[in-house]
Amino acid sequence: MNQGQSSQSTRGDDEAYAQPSPIGNIYNIIPIHDFLTDHPSLRYPEVRAAAAALRTVGILPQPPFVQWNPRYDLMDWLGLMFGFQIDNVKNQREHLVLHLANSQMRLQPPPGVPDVLEPMVLRRFRRKLLQNYTLWCSYLGRKSNVRVSSRRDGDVRRELLYVCLYLLIWGEAGNLRFVPECLCYIFHHMAMELNHVLDEFIDRATGRPFLPSISGESAFLKSVIMPIYQTIKMEVESSRNGKAPHSAWRNYDDINEYFWSRRCFKKLKWPLDFSSNFFATTPKNRRVGKTGFVEQRSFWNLIRSFDKLWVLLFLFLQAAIIVAWEGTKYPWDALERRHVQVKLLTVFITWAGLRLLQAVLDAGTQYSLVSRETCWLGLRMVLKGLVAMTWIVVFAVFYARIWTQKNSDRIWSNEANTRIITFLKVVLVYVIPELLALVMFIVPWIRNLLEELDWRVVSWLTWWFYTRIFVGRGLREGLIDNIKYTLFWILVLASKFTFSYFLQIKPLVAPTKVLLEINHPNLRWHEFFNSTNEIAVVLLWVPVILIYLMDLQIWFSIFSAIAGAVIGLFSHLGEIRNIGQLRLRFQFFASAMQFNLMPEEQLLRSDMTLVKKLRDAIHRLKLRYGLGLAYNKIESSQVETTRFAIIWNEIVITFREEDLISDQELELLELPPNIWNIRVIRWPCVLLANELLLALSQAAELANEPDGLVWLKICNREYRRCAVIEAYDSLRSLLLAILKHRTEEHSIVARFFMVIDDCIQRGKVTEQYEMSMLQKIHTKLISLIDLLLQPKQDMSRAVNLLQALYELAIREFPKYKKSIGQLRQEGLAPVSQGNDAELLFENAVEFPDAEDAIFYRQLRRLHTILTSRDSMHNVPRNIEARRRIAFFSNSLFMNMPRAPVVEKMIAFSVLTPYYDEDVMYRLNSLREENEDGISTLFYLQKIYDNEWKNFLERMRREGMKDDDDVWDEKVRELRLWASFRGQTLSRTVRGMMYYYRALKMLAFLDSASEIDIRTGSQQIASHGSSRINRGYDGLNSVRPPATRNLNRVQSGVSLLFKGHEHVSALMKFTYVVTCQLYGQQKAKRDVHAEEILYLMKNNEALRIAYVDEVQLGRDEVEYYSVLVKYDQQLKREVEIYRIRLPGPLKLGEGKPENQNHAIIFTRGDAVQTIDMNQDNYFEEALKMRNLLEEFKTNYGIRKPTILGVRENIFTGSVSSLAWFMSAQETSFVTLGQRVLANPLKVRMHYGHPDVFDRFWFITRGGISKASKVINISEDIFAGFNCTLRGGNVTHHEYIQVGKGRDVGLNQISMFEAKVASGNGEQTLSRDVYRLGHRLDFFRMLSFFYSTVGFCSSTMMVVLTVYSFLWGRLYLALSGIEDSAVNSSNTGNNKALAFILNQQFIIQLGFFTALPMIVENSLEHGFLPAVWDFLTMQSQLASLFYTFSMGTRTHFYGRTILHGGAKYRATGRGFVVEHKRFAENYRLYARSHFVKAIELGIILIVYASHSPLATDTFVYIILTISSWFLVVSWIMSPFVFNPSGFDWLKTVDDFDNFITWLWNTGGIFTTAEQSWLTWWYEEQDHLRTTGLWGKLLEIILDLRFFFFQYGVVYQLGIAGGNTSIAVYLLSWIYMVVAVGLYIILAYARDKYSVKEHNKYRLVQLFVIILLVLIVVLLLELTRFEFIDIVTSLLAFFPTGWGIILIAQVLRPFLQPTLVWETIVSLARLYDLLFGVIVMAPVALLSWLPGFQEMQTRILFNEAFSRGLQISRILTGKKTN
Repeated sequence: MNQGQSSQSTRGDDEAYAQPSPIGNIYNIIPIHDFLTDHPSLRYPEVRAAAAALRTVGILPQPPFVQWNPRYDLMDWLGLMFGFQIDNVKNQREHLVLHLANSQMRLQPPPGVPDVLEPMVLRRFRRKLLQNYTLWCSYLGRKSNVRVSSRRDGDVRRELLYVCLYLLIWGEAGNLRFVPECLCYIFHHMAMELNHVLDEFIDRATGRPFLPSISGESAFLKSVIMPIYQTIKMEVESSRNGKAPHSAWRNYDDINEYFWSRRCFKKLKWPLDFSSNFFATTPKNRRVGKTGFVEQRSFWNLIRSFDKLWVLLFLFLQAAIIVAWEGTKYPWDALERRHVQVKLLTVFITWAGLRLLQAVLDAGTQYSLVSRETCWLGLRMVLKGLVAMTWIVVFAVFYARIWTQKNSDRIWSNEANTRIITFLKVVLVYVIPELLALVMFIVPWIRNLLEELDWRVVSWLTWWFYTRIFVGRGLREGLIDNIKYTLFWILVLASKFTFSYFLQIKPLVAPTKVLLEINHPNLRWHEFFNSTNEIAVVLLWVPVILIYLMDLQIWFSIFSAIAGAVIGLFSHLGEIRNIGQLRLRFQFFASAMQFNLMPEEQLLRSDMTLVKKLRDAIHRLKLRYGLGLAYNKIESSQVETTRFAIIWNEIVITFREEDLISDQELELLELPPNIWNIRVIRWPCVLLANELLLALSQAAELANEPDGLVWLKICNREYRRCAVIEAYDSLRSLLLAILKHRTEEHSIVARFFMVIDDCIQRGKVTEQYEMSMLQKIHTKLISLIDLLLQPKQDMSRAVNLLQALYELAIREFPKYKKSIGQLRQEGLAPVSQGNDAELLFENAVEFPDAEDAIFYRQLRRLHTILTSRDSMHNVPRNIEARRRIAFFSNSLFMNMPRAPVVEKMIAFSVLTPYYDEDVMYRLNSLREENEDGISTLFYLQKIYDNEWKNFLERMRREGMKDDDDVWDEKVRELRLWASFRGQTLSRTVRGMMYYYRALKMLAFLDSASEIDIRTGSQQIASHGSSRINRGYDGLNSVRPPATRNLNRVQSGVSLLFKGHEHVSALMKFTYVVTCQLYGQQKAKRDVHAEEILYLMKNNEALRIAYVDEVQLGRDEVEYYSVLVKYDQQLKREVEIYRIRLPGPLKLGEGKPENQNHAIIFTRGDAVQTIDMNQDNYFEEALKMRNLLEEFKTNYGIRKPTILGVRENIFTGSVSSLAWFMSAQETSFVTLGQRVLANPLKVRMHYGHPDVFDRFWFITRGGISKASKVINISEDIFAGFNCTLRGGNVTHHEYIQVGKGRDVGLNQISMFEAKVASGNGEQTLSRDVYRLGHRLDFFRMLSFFYSTVGFCSSTMMVVLTVYSFLWGRLYLALSGIEDSAVNSSNTGNNKALAFILNQQFIIQLGFFTALPMIVENSLEHGFLPAVWDFLTMQSQLASLFYTFSMGTRTHFYGRTILHGGAKYRATGRGFVVEHKRFAENYRLYARSHFVKAIELGIILIVYASHSPLATDTFVYIILTISSWFLVVSWIMSPFVFNPSGFDWLKTVDDFDNFITWLWNTGGIFTTAEQSWLTWWYEEQDHLRTTGLWGKLLEIILDLRFFFFQYGVVYQLGIAGGNTSIAVYLLSWIYMVVAVGLYIILAYARDKYSVKEHNKYRLVQLFVIILLVLIVVLLLELTRFEFIDIVTSLLAFFPTGWGIILIAQVLRPFLQPTLVWETIVSLARLYDLLFGVIVMAPVALLSWLPGFQEMQTRILFNEAFSRGLQISRILTGKKTN
């Protein structure tokens, strides 16, 4: 299919969009197709060398049936020979040439002949690219088909062909890029065929020279890729959109792992045998099933994957209970007793039991892996179970023999001791494998070596312990890292076990004994099993055991915070926290920038020698603390200073372009070039503020002291010295500039300064001049400069001022007065005028031209130095600008690799996946007002108040007359201003394009000469001055607004470029945004397409990749990966590559599939993954060269494969809620990841701006995983995959990238739900299981508690609260608590002491906030951190964090049990509108409200029946944390909802809720419109869950029946009777209640519309019946009125339990009449729940002043930034 045809479907007719173009003209980065083109990239000899190497076709056999063109190269030859697509060949040709050229540029020492490709460059690349293939061949015992000579200058062409072949296979593989070993299989056979062709092998079948088995147009795609793709596609279709159990279909991992066994060679063959049972053409029952692992939904996965952790915890628990039971004060006292020692031996029986459990779990979950081909796996499962049972029996027998002997001897005799020794010998045999593992842990390199050996004998020896798999081998770290994380965990475990023994287990022993000793408790209910005491003991222990199992998470958090703080301190984080601290170090700042950002002289050896490392470290130390001459007080003559000024000024200019600073602040912050022959560095005015005035006062004070002392005092401060010299030099230049040349006045002034200079030289200034006169001179000078700065300059006043200055300087300033004659003689008085000087300066003054921008800029600077009295601590005013400057300056004093020149840096790409989010905010969406009359723009104006003012100032400078004109004249600029403050694609693109801008500048500085830099800095200054002076854009002012560059103006250093800089930058940097739907958007003329085109137009390095769907016939569709760019010459979008895909892009999760299709268009050795809600900063982009050098450094025993980068959460200022989220996130992305990377060595990839070793990852499955549902958290699986395949993830904090987070509670909750669901799926995944088993013990602990352990621990906290409250309820209702309290044995009630202790344990959760406080302290100081924490608490942060805990628990638990994980789009917008009650109810009813109401009922029932509750203080202490949980789960959605307590809105919300509740809906009704639709959607997870999930759901729902059982015996009507009949009779109440409800519902449906009177009669009848029943009960039984309330608490939960069980049994009940009743009851319950939740909201809304208080809480941070929220939320705008 030709290109012209393929592009018709989704491309509009607009000329700006991509049109079919002549092939020869279009290229991506290098015009590789035409070497005669005059393109700067072709001037690089390395590019020519790489391209020439590709053209060495020589006498290769020509492809059949094709006309050979002499211009064809090796890529073309392979394309024709094996049937690759033409555009795939073009794409990979440029890819390879660019990579080889960049690699050769970096070669040290440089090659002797630069025009020839260095074989070493190619060899290194081939080894890296094919490393995974080589390992795969070795693993399977197959000989590699890559046959190259071992000589240094081996067969370059052959090596190139292998590399080209792999790249072409990868480039066309589509979705198969997720199955890397499948690509290895394809490459293996195609390389074999290539060898046959190259070696001129004769085909035995034909007797002719060998030809590949596949050839022809798109043959590779159709014959190889498509059949495997179709197999994956059919498997995905059988998953029912991910709702089928994971065990029922094969995902990407299963397909890939099929190629981990030798059977793939037997079954698939080559060419592919499509009759193989691997392919989807085979019926399901005969097809290959799951491979390697079966994902099963069960909480047992936590135990199965991390069995070593649970073994440790359970064995310690058992041992601790045995020791504590003795009742000794200290455990070592008990351990001296022989019977305790013997009892402790039972831990080995438990251990064997846990081994049996593991064997059963393995068999129970993985049985479906067993087939005829994997029978050994089944045998091992059976044997493991049998061996574990054998060990249990053996231990039990030997243990029993000890006690038998002891009991017969009645003492611990020698025989009994001998039997103990025998038992210990058995134990020694049992633990031999563990001892071996310990030895391997101590010497990790031996284990790595053994695991990486592919010898059969090794796999036989390890067969018993684990299945041999391709990944997860050789994961041990080096000895140093081993020691570090081992010490960390020894401290954590020691603290945890000490705490657990003394504060959890030991205090529980006494209450347990008390409960067991109560012989005949006075029970209040019917006892079934006569074991109430034992049940009570179990209920007492359950919450403590749960806390015991989870509190390791808390200890991990505490020690992580401490370790993170220590590492942060040693990394020099937070040393410069604010602008004030930067001022103190700014003098060293220039040297630090020079040292880090400017390349050093390249030596012949590029590797870091020890001496060089030491020298660099010493230099850094000197820079950091200002020691020695490491920083020179560099004066303006030095090129380094000018370089520093160019970089610093460019940073300041970007701040101005981003509107972070004003024009005035720009002038105060910039480093101006040396224009007026000033002898010192011209520091920014900010630093010189007030210094001159202080110097003047010092001079006046020390008027009689010698010059040396005065000058010494002034020189104590560098800035004061510079201010004095600059003011003096500037005044001389100024006065000489405004006086006409060759006039007497000009020569007098010149002579005066010569005299002063002479005095300074001789040190006679204070001796000859009156220092007190300086103040008067200063005042007159200010008046003169004020005059010169006025638009209309008054000549006569200027003359007067100059005459006054003359009088002061010549007559009054000298101590020794001189006559006029003497003055004339010295040239200080006019010769011609006699002795009157009135007419002096009259005709000598000449004002500079008004257009002389440089002069007036210097004048403003001089004015600032002379007049500023404050210290300008508030410059810049913008908080974000201050933060960025502080971070950047601090980072330059941190340890980072030295930067290479741009030409020798590692090339990289940035990849951003985009779907259909906002590119820019539309004008109507900015102006559109919400129900409170507030528009998004108004909201932004208030939050970013000073940025809005700066924007208007900039617009006025660009020609706007009035501020209101911004809506008409500057619409595009206005939209961009707003978009750059949201989470939009335009913000991300602007940020990432800073890399391009930075690289262009650095490329210029690398190659610029001294003269270029000196003259250039003055050119920049003059241009900048003219812009600010004249009020227009300078170079770009002629452009219409619509085409204005995103960077706004060609400003700063870009004026100096010589032409090669953009090519240097493009060769090192590519930005690909993968806009999946761009093709469809163009076809529909969607505004998104126009905006994306605008971004391309204004960003030269930006490329857009998208998927094009081409309709060929009625049903036939072809899919293409397309890359486009905007051609600046043709002035339109052009199509660069169009590569056909095997089918629809999306088989798995959307984002990874989107990344995967575009990754073939990325370039370079590294790729940075950037999400669409991220931003970047120009000053950070400058450090990218340094960061990429980290790939060359060993971290531990490996070089990094992922470089972790820290983030700055930029959404924290929007509201208090956004601040809480940002604080939590910031502590994770900084301190959390710092510790995970070092010392714990388990940092993964979290979707953050990490930089991947591109070629390492593209050959190992890509930068994310994409299997449906299981990889819902796609990014972290890249980290899992990296670790399993022997990669190394590091973390670097000297560079940062911005990131946006969700800002509204509903958005945050959906994000938390996605993360928790993703964690649930991770728990089931093979990656987590393998890491749990393949990592050593301590790294496994770190991995668990930093991934799935966090969510499971959160869930355990909530379960603890549940079990604690249910346990208390059981003790209260059964009467055991009463018996225990009244028991004489308890003394001062130890049980109560224990309960309070338990509460304390639950509240330990506070410590999880510790990392946040510690990181804040580190970066902002201790007191600000404490203040921030207290402010957060006052803004109810605890309420939010507790609410989030409920969200995580609900979705994590539900996902593991039932599935249902899905991507939840959160919107990422600004949240200023009020969310309706019905919407909040839909979101939180099941996850929070119902659970909170359940806990609330437990607390109320407990309060009314517990003897402890009679003491109010005890009850409060006992239940306060539980009540806090209830309140936070019910109230948070309203506390954090704008206008959440507005009375009118509350009333309106309730009406809306009732309407929604009673809407019966229809076929197309959504959940937002009807309760019924929502109710059915909420049960979706029960339809897809398995049998075990349904059973567990029913078992959990049975708890609601306990209320009825416990409470009915407490009713007055029961009269203390504990017979079972009381409970059975109570069901009559339920039957009557449901019956009456059915009667009323029936009557309402039948009569309420037409025969209303009959409906009223039925209601009356029911009321009379109820009253009659109550009267009869009062008269005939012991019934009391309070029983009505109590029974409601009993029967209300029962009804809910019935509904929940009915939902599980829906398939059986739905066809029956019962289902209608269930639906009606469920609606009634939701109404009741709604009323319960609404009641406190309504009460608070009714109370005066509460709404204002809530507004203060919600928007307090924004208030402090000038947001007038009180007016916003009532719509009373000020403008």
